[in-house]
Amino acid sequence: MTLRSLALAAMLACLAPAVFAAELELLMVEQPGCVYCARWNAEVAPEYPITAEGKAAPLRRIQLHAALPDGVTLTVPAVYTPTFILLADGVEQGRIEGYPGEDFFWPLLAGMIATAQAR
Repeated sequence: MTLRSLALAAMLACLAPAVFAAELELLMVEQPGCVYCARWNAEVAPEYPITAEGKAAPLRRIQLHAALPDGVTLTVPAVYTPTFILLADGVEQGRIEGYPGEDFFWPLLAGMIATAQAR
């Protein structure tokens, strides 16, 4: 192999995990009048898109009684609001039911993302 082909092979090897990695998304199930949804919106929502978690699992919101988006498969339907469901390629990987406060939300979410990425 030439030096050029070795470099190309090394570059492709580095890219391969990214190509086959599952696409993560955080589905937030909410409803009007939910005080814990409002707390999450005030405490977490503004910074969520710029965090490592927000970049790894972009947020999608749905209403509690709305139909699930196409391509989304849950283990069980959401009952409480807010419910945060981590999806990998549209399939539930884990969830946080309720909003435990900012100090607990971030580590719980980071753990779910790490577990999903390790699969």
